[in-house]
Amino acid sequence: MFSSRLDRRAARPAGMALALVLALHWAAPAHAQVLPGIGRAATVKEVAAWDIDVRPDFKGLPKGAGSVAQGQDVWEAKCASCHGVFGESNEVFAPLVGGTTAKDIETGRVARLTDESFPGRTTLMKVATVSTLWDYINRAMPWNAPKSLKVDEVYAVTAFLLNLGGIVPDNHTLSDQNIKDVQNRMPNRKGMTLDHALWPGKGLSTNKVDVKAVACMNHCVTEASVASMLPDHARNAHGNLAEQNRMVGAQHGADTSRPAGGKPDARLPAVPGRATAQAAVTATAAATATAGPQAAAAPDINGLLARNTCTACHALDRKLVGPGFKEVADKYAGKADAVAYLAQRIKGGGAGVWGQIPMPAQGISPQDAQTLAQWLATGARKP
Repeated sequence: MFSSRLDRRAARPAGMALALVLALHWAAPAHAQVLPGIGRAATVKEVAAWDIDVRPDFKGLPKGAGSVAQGQDVWEAKCASCHGVFGESNEVFAPLVGGTTAKDIETGRVARLTDESFPGRTTLMKVATVSTLWDYINRAMPWNAPKSLKVDEVYAVTAFLLNLGGIVPDNHTLSDQNIKDVQNRMPNRKGMTLDHALWPGKGLSTNKVDVKAVACMNHCVTEASVASMLPDHARNAHGNLAEQNRMVGAQHGADTSRPAGGKPDARLPAVPGRATAQAAVTATAAATATAGPQAAAAPDINGLLARNTCTACHALDRKLVGPGFKEVADKYAGKADAVAYLAQRIKGGGAGVWGQIPMPAQGISPQDAQTLAQWLATGARKP
C-alpha cells in the first residue's frame, strides 16, 4: 500500500538506477530479501494514519471527552442536514433513533427486532457495541468531509446520539474513561456473537480463528450463476429508469428505453412527455457537432453535482431534503448579486432560508461553487 513501482516500459535506464538506489536505501531488510529494490517500509506516521479502528474492547480508542450539550451543537451544524434534528433522518437516509425501550436497555436485547409488525430497523435497534458508533462517526462522518471531526467532537456527537436513544442522561459527558459503562446500557448489546473470533483479544472470544482449513476439491457443487432480467413487456412499463435515478453512487439505472444490450426498440412503450434516452443522446451529439468552441467548453454541471454530492439533498424540480434547484433559481432570478450570494451559501452552508434543517459547509472549491452559482442564477436548466 505504501510502495512505489517502477514502470519498466516507460522509465529510462538512468531513472531506473536512481529509483533503485533510493528504494534500496529505504527498504527494510525483509523487503530487500523478498522484492529487492521495490518499495520501502511504511513509517510510523503512515501506519498511524490508517490504524484508527476501535475494537469492541475499546482497544484503539483515543483519550478524550465530549458532553451531550456539546454534541448537540456539532450535530445541528454538521449532522442534522442528513440525519434530522432528532435522528429521525430524512427521505434519503434511514433513521438512527427509535424502536428501543427502557426494557431493552435493561435486558440488552431489542424486542422489536423480532416484531414483524414494527415498520423499520433503526441504527440503535441493531448496533451492539458503542465502539461501532464511535468508530464509524470518527472515520466516515460528516458525509461531505469525513475524518474532519476532532476527537472530542466525536465523543460529543456519540453522546448526543446515545442521549436521543435514552441510553445516557442529558448531563452526561462521554469519555474514554466511562465508555465501558455506557456499553453496558446498549439496547442490543447481547444481540451480537463473537464466536467467529474475528476480533482476537483477551475476553473477546474463546474460539480460534479458522485459518488452517484444508481445501477439498472433491465432489464440488457447481458454482451458481446469479443474474437478473426484466421481460420485454415489463422493461419500460414505468418509464426509463435511467432518467429517474439521482446521479449518486454507482447505480444510475438501466436505460430501459432500449432492450438489454440493444438499440432502441419501437415495440417498447414510450414515456409520455419525455424524450427517450437515445433521442437525448442524438440531440446532444448534433448540438455538439454544430456548436462553436464556446458551447463545447460548457461546464459539466452533472459532474459537479455528483462529485460534490449535491443531489443527495437536492433534486432538480422538487424538494428532497432541501429545495429543488429550480426553486432556488426562481427565488434569486434577476437579482444582481445572485451569483456571489449563492456561491457563498453553497460553500459556507447555513439554515433559516429554506427551513430549519441546516446545510453544512461544503468542501467545494471556489471555482466549482462559482460555476454552480452561475448555473442556478441563470435558471438551473436541466444539464
